[in-house]
Amino acid sequence: MNIHGSTVLVVVDFQGGPMDGPMSQDDPFDIPAQRDKAVTMVAEARAKGVPVVWIQEVHKPHLTDIGRELDGSEGPHCIEGNKYTELAEGLEPTPDEFHIRKRRYSGFFGTELDIVLKAYKAETLVLIGGFTDICILYTAVDAHQRDFHLNVVTDVVMGSSLQAHDDALEMIHYLQHGSLVTSAETMRWLGSLEGAAVPADA
Repeated sequence: MNIHGSTVLVVVDFQGGPMDGPMSQDDPFDIPAQRDKAVTMVAEARAKGVPVVWIQEVHKPHLTDIGRELDGSEGPHCIEGNKYTELAEGLEPTPDEFHIRKRRYSGFFGTELDIVLKAYKAETLVLIGGFTDICILYTAVDAHQRDFHLNVVTDVVMGSSLQAHDDALEMIHYLQHGSLVTSAETMRWLGSLEGAAVPADA
């Protein structure tokens, strides 16, 4: 693990609502299994006092806010009110966790993510979610340029295709050696931490 100082788990666009439809064009990823790993990881992070921040891409049905995202291969996506735009079942923020809705691929662009991470005094990010080659990559690049240490959990991110997934991970590795980790490594690191403090009146 590439851990330095305070760490935040960032759940990037782990969307799909009831998870009864494909999230990837050629669907080479076992999304329900990834969702289960994410649920376990979030629970352990909470138990160990590691902050969890939630990112969700959302666009209005009239698409005024989608900008140049329709100029490439993607059609209209993440439309407000669509059940598949909702966060995946089992992955819901608690009232005290930050849930950031974005209009562009990067979790940092036009959002309060930087402010939230500074409030947590974060130096290191653990990223899970999708798509590896789009929102994970753009968020990872922006985090790198802000001098955060990166940990992208390679078996809890999914790409728009397997090739795009692999290429994106290679690009992230190019930016920061040691930034690619597995869920097993991440869970071992979380397991090594002391538990979160319990309030005296609990």
